[in-house]
Amino acid sequence: MSHILILGGTTEARRLAAELAVRAGVRVTTSLAGRVARPGAVDGDVRIGGFGGAEGLAAWLREHRVDALVDATHPFAASITANAARAAAATGTPAVVLRRPGWRPGPGDRWHEAASLAEAAALLPGLGHRVLLTTGRLGLAAFAHLTGLHFVVRSVEPPEPPMPPCTEVLLARGPFTEADETALLRERRIDVVVTKDSGGEATAAKLTAARTLALPVVLVRRPPLPDGVTSVPGVAGALEWLARV
Repeated sequence: MSHILILGGTTEARRLAAELAVRAGVRVTTSLAGRVARPGAVDGDVRIGGFGGAEGLAAWLREHRVDALVDATHPFAASITANAARAAAATGTPAVVLRRPGWRPGPGDRWHEAASLAEAAALLPGLGHRVLLTTGRLGLAAFAHLTGLHFVVRSVEPPEPPMPPCTEVLLARGPFTEADETALLRERRIDVVVTKDSGGEATAAKLTAARTLALPVVLVRRPPLPDGVTSVPGVAGALEWLARV
């Protein structure tokens, strides 16, 4: 029986686990970081928590005789992806990164790209005063010095301080519809949106709503993948890759 380890936490990770769990001769384990209280059901075996860096992951790969590693973590989980690449190389474990494509601007979009949260924060004072911030519950410290702006922070879990002094927190989990996002932007009188280039459909509606309302969007670019890693854009690509391993 082949053993597949999925580094999960994304919709694609759950879909891949579901595909593999029903296959004869395959054992699938999904590892979750444990940062979300209710991550949702996952098919197959599940483990929660970190490994202890690249060395810890390498030890786990050896101990549990993993035949292939699929990194299907969030596109901004750069440290996990780096550790996975190092652990796979150290143990000779075939590995692939499953990364959904990033968003691309369309006609009418007013996007301003930023390389980091700090760069995104620096752009805001010239773009608006009421901000919808959907960059996750971590990293709000980059915006904490912006005392003259009103922030509506949306995240799945309560955000961690420090936060901007004028902050309203909305706890919600996607997918979101365009109608809901348009209503939110109007009701909260948002004049600029800040988000990470997570890609996918679950949270893309805010971009369409911003386009409809002619609002500027500050989009934080993804960190680059480690050198030499193989990547696929979706579950089908991961399954094809696994079939060749």
